[in-house]
Amino acid sequence: MIPYTVNIKLAARTLTGTLHLQNKAAVDWGWQGLIAQGCHSSILIIDPKTSQTIQVLERHKANVVKVKWSRENYYHNQSSPYCLRLASGDASGKIIVWDVVSGTAHCEIQEHSKPIQDLEWLWNQDASRDLLLAIHPPNYIVLWNGDTGTKLWKKSYAENILSFSFDPFDPSNMALLTSEGIVFITDFSHSKPPGSAGKKVYIASPHASPAHTKPASAISLAPTGAKKALNKVKVLITNEKPTAEAVTLNDCLQLSYLPSKRNHMLLLYPREILILDLELSQTVGVVAIERSGVPFVQVIPCAQRDALYCLHENGCITLRVCRSTTTQEEATDPEQSTHELLYDLRSQCDAIRVTKTVRPYRMVICPVNENSAALMVSDGRAMLWELKAHTGRAVTNQSSGLSPLYTPISFCGSPLGTNQKRIQDLSLNSMIGQTLIAGEALPPSSIQQEVQLKFLLSGLLSGLPLPPFALRMCPPLTTKNINHYQPLLAIGTSNGSVLVYNLTSGLLHKELSVHSCEVRGIEWLSLTSFLSFATSAPNNMGMVRNELQHVDLLTGRCFAFRGERGNDEPPIEMMKVSHLKQYLVVVFRDKPLELWDTRTGTLLREMAKNFPTVTALEWSPSHNLKSLKKKQMAAREAIARQTVSDAEQSIVESSVISLLQDAESKSESSQAISAREHFVFTDTDGQVYHITVEGNTVKDGARIPPDGSMGSIACIAWKGDTLVLGDVDGNLNFWDLKARLSRGIPTHRGWVKKIRFAPGKGNQKLLVMYTDGAEVWDTKEVQMVSSMRIGRNVNYRVLDIDWCTSDKVVLASDDGCIRVLEMAMKSASYRMDEQDLTDPVWCPYLLVPRAALTLKTFLLLQPWSGTFTMDITQVDYTEKDEIKGLIQEQLNAMSNDMKSVLQDPELSLLQRCLLVSRLFGDESDLHFWTVASHYIQAFAQARLSTAEGNTQGEGTKPPPPQNHLDICNDILCESSYFQKFQLDRVHLQEVKRSSYEHTKKCADQLLLLGQTDRAVQLLLETSADNASYYCDSLKACLVTTITSSGPSQSTIKLVATNMIANGKLAEGVQLLCLIDKAADACRYLQTYGEWNRAAWLAKVTQHDGVRQQEASHTVKCLDSVRVRLNPAESSDVLKRWAEHLCSQQVNQKSKAILVLLSLGCFYKVGEMLHGMRYFDRAALFIEACLKYGVMEADDSSNKLIKSAFLEYARLLRSLGLREGAALWASRAGSAGEQLMEELFQGEGSVPESVISEDKELGQESTE
Repeated sequence: MIPYTVNIKLAARTLTGTLHLQNKAAVDWGWQGLIAQGCHSSILIIDPKTSQTIQVLERHKANVVKVKWSRENYYHNQSSPYCLRLASGDASGKIIVWDVVSGTAHCEIQEHSKPIQDLEWLWNQDASRDLLLAIHPPNYIVLWNGDTGTKLWKKSYAENILSFSFDPFDPSNMALLTSEGIVFITDFSHSKPPGSAGKKVYIASPHASPAHTKPASAISLAPTGAKKALNKVKVLITNEKPTAEAVTLNDCLQLSYLPSKRNHMLLLYPREILILDLELSQTVGVVAIERSGVPFVQVIPCAQRDALYCLHENGCITLRVCRSTTTQEEATDPEQSTHELLYDLRSQCDAIRVTKTVRPYRMVICPVNENSAALMVSDGRAMLWELKAHTGRAVTNQSSGLSPLYTPISFCGSPLGTNQKRIQDLSLNSMIGQTLIAGEALPPSSIQQEVQLKFLLSGLLSGLPLPPFALRMCPPLTTKNINHYQPLLAIGTSNGSVLVYNLTSGLLHKELSVHSCEVRGIEWLSLTSFLSFATSAPNNMGMVRNELQHVDLLTGRCFAFRGERGNDEPPIEMMKVSHLKQYLVVVFRDKPLELWDTRTGTLLREMAKNFPTVTALEWSPSHNLKSLKKKQMAAREAIARQTVSDAEQSIVESSVISLLQDAESKSESSQAISAREHFVFTDTDGQVYHITVEGNTVKDGARIPPDGSMGSIACIAWKGDTLVLGDVDGNLNFWDLKARLSRGIPTHRGWVKKIRFAPGKGNQKLLVMYTDGAEVWDTKEVQMVSSMRIGRNVNYRVLDIDWCTSDKVVLASDDGCIRVLEMAMKSASYRMDEQDLTDPVWCPYLLVPRAALTLKTFLLLQPWSGTFTMDITQVDYTEKDEIKGLIQEQLNAMSNDMKSVLQDPELSLLQRCLLVSRLFGDESDLHFWTVASHYIQAFAQARLSTAEGNTQGEGTKPPPPQNHLDICNDILCESSYFQKFQLDRVHLQEVKRSSYEHTKKCADQLLLLGQTDRAVQLLLETSADNASYYCDSLKACLVTTITSSGPSQSTIKLVATNMIANGKLAEGVQLLCLIDKAADACRYLQTYGEWNRAAWLAKVTQHDGVRQQEASHTVKCLDSVRVRLNPAESSDVLKRWAEHLCSQQVNQKSKAILVLLSLGCFYKVGEMLHGMRYFDRAALFIEACLKYGVMEADDSSNKLIKSAFLEYARLLRSLGLREGAALWASRAGSAGEQLMEELFQGEGSVPESVISEDKELGQESTE
């Protein structure tokens, strides 16, 4: 058993309370797995899994208005480690970039003195991950280097900027929400400020704009009821300023791009969410609230699924998932399924009780898994909700009109094995399958189960109530109580309850509802009991109800210490317990004091009416307990001797001891000892009185006349031979009782509210509280040690003070916080590794860089020596025991489900890489392995089916359809699925169009998608009075009569190239696509810098060889598509794009790698990873390619494979993982053998386990 130890050293910390209104938007959940929350001028770091505050950052002087975690989308190694970096902006315009683990500021930035409106770290290029974009009011956006604090550029706009949103698919696009409308910027770059002022647009409703009449073909039957209501809130984006009756942007709460699909944006209003298609500048979906519903406050769109987390005014969080367009309703009501993007309510959590002071502020969701949400409430509470999936065969209630949601058929990107363990609630995309789109087959019911979603409250953090507070630290640590001491702080609150906090962990130990009104003071009687008093509001006569309660902490029992007394009497001013906790003095405002015996609860003396009015009082630390105990022991020994005088001498010793113990226990039980104690007090004239109390006798002692230099005495403190008096004018008078000297010091700080000596023998430090702050004095030297003053070095007012240890003070302040500070009283954050947490926290970012990388490698390279283990000591790992211990703590902090999945032999290498990257919140790794895993398996499957087709001949079944990549991967998706999605989207755009401009855009898209018949219909809709009527009619004729004959083709090609040369790029590209010259069209687009458009065109015009059989039986709507690019041509276009992304100006190599993965260029990807020095990723990727047979170890690839494995072995050696290094070196040829010799120098041969494991790996690769 581990011996119980007491942690005497307390960490400096801050206990936080209610939030300020300016903290409303200051919350962020980072990829690192932690939540940052602004509370007044402090920042809390919360671990959502264990619901603990693990750090409080203090440096801001003003309220924190924005916090933002840095992104993790970069390759992590020892020079770019896993680190907790946070940016925070306050109401005075200061931005601080923090190193959260050490609690120190990395750099400070100041531009203007107005509150920061918005912050965002740039994530879009590989060159630097230190770039921070900020909005400085009223209308500036500034790009900063968050590492050095240097300003890179600054740009001003015409209107006041409220917030911004980056396009997650194209980082050169961003939207600014301004006071008048939206400004779209299309040339955002980190190297220079945007050149143009952006495209300014306004929001208007269709009926307010004169020229918008709906085209004839789109007019349907008159809508009724709910459909009418939806049509009313339909809006579109216009370039003219809207008229007064139009919908304005003033009540728009939020603007955000959808990360689940390209070119979509949401606008949040109190009663509806509008989904805009930015290509069409038109609403394509509306989530409206019924008249009786609760308005929205905030919405967060998800990336993994097309879903929205919505926060309502009553604190309820709802999850809405986009309805599949392939549903049963298509048969019954074709309009219903095509007219809107519909978001169905799938789950909602309980609401909170909203009052004047309690309101929901903000919600954040976990960016890694998107299945947990945290709600921040104005009273300081953080409610942590987890989304849980319940599977079953229960049929969805048909009356609700909801189509069922299904579970996905894969886990971590691979089909689930028969006996494989899985975590259903790992992430949103492992809980619900992909939203189906038009043309996709419904899932076979045998594979997938129906799923219901439920919110579960998994954690709750509550803060302190509203100030004021009364503080009292429990009696100090001594040699006698060291075995059971707990550093408890009692906090009396304004609502009458007393909170007891354990300052070792910073957690609430007990909350006791003791009083019915504000607690005014607390005094401890022992380590487990205290007295507290409260006074009610005075009546007309100035009388109050006094409550003086005795509280036992162990049982929670309270009783009225003064019995029936307390009603209709003057208020209690203070109470003081004597040094030995024997006596209690209660001082009233206009009534003589009372003297009580705390052991028996009896009133010893109520002073006479003519007793002087007490202004300050203190008990003396001197008493006669020691001499009394000596006398008592002598008396007991004498009694014992008399008792044994006649007895035999042999048993004297033992009997004396037993009799002594007997006598002692009797004397203790009868409480015979009553030591003599003294107290001093002053009256209104400043005269000092000395009174002695012994048992139930009270004697008046000497009186000392007032000191002329002092005003009315407000407080007294006494320790050893030093007595200190403080007055209402700010003077301190130090008395040395031994030398009979006094010394007055004027502090010039006004009323001395409270003075307290520090605990500990010989510790003569004194804590002084004023109305404007506090000071620490050394009474031996009679000089000030440290000082804090409101407005100078802090921005809060001190309400109460106390010592919590001999060198730390605790302050209550009017910002609702209680701070434990060093004696210097400088607000300082603590190091997170000094923390004593109750529950272990899984966060690899808390480890030193080398240890975090070792932990990741340890999880990736399972099994070790043939066994799956979660014990780092079982691995050949040369490192200090301290570091090993920290890694093992992290492993122990993992959930049991996660441990069992990681130790499952069925888990493939690709699944393991994906799972570990999710576990680490490694954005870069997660994106890479998601795409790599999908395409390695897809190409392996295609290869297998080709081989089977060759051997078995025709008539063989096509392979079962594998899951496609989610549409949030955009151009990285398979061509067949991408084409289906684009057709689905253009169909919706066609239904929603409300002007000629919209119709024209739809026709253009249909032409590029090869839907010529439908495009012709739209072109012929142009009315005769439209200026483009003639052009559109001719275009329709051209499209219908185009043939592939030589002369017409060459003419059209000539016209197209002339158009492109004269600036009509889009029109020229259309013509080229009509004559099956899509490859030329893509080349022209790339020449003119339209890289994204070229990639899009290559995707939508490609015939997907891998998916040919699948596409033929699932896509009827693609029948009319004229395929104009073969896979090789399409691949060339995308390869050129990848080369462009690798160029120095663009520097997006990581994106280029993903593009190459989607093309199956695995060898090239391996080369690039190795060349970029991503050694672990390169080695594991090549290993996976070899396992799945999409790369072969032959003469051409052997050099790359061996050098990748060798570099990985060297990396493992640098981490101290000798066994892993030997395993990979053994597969790296002759250079690897040399490394093996270096590894096992002086140990003879290579261990057998490494050789056997190497053989197994080699066999797997050949398989």
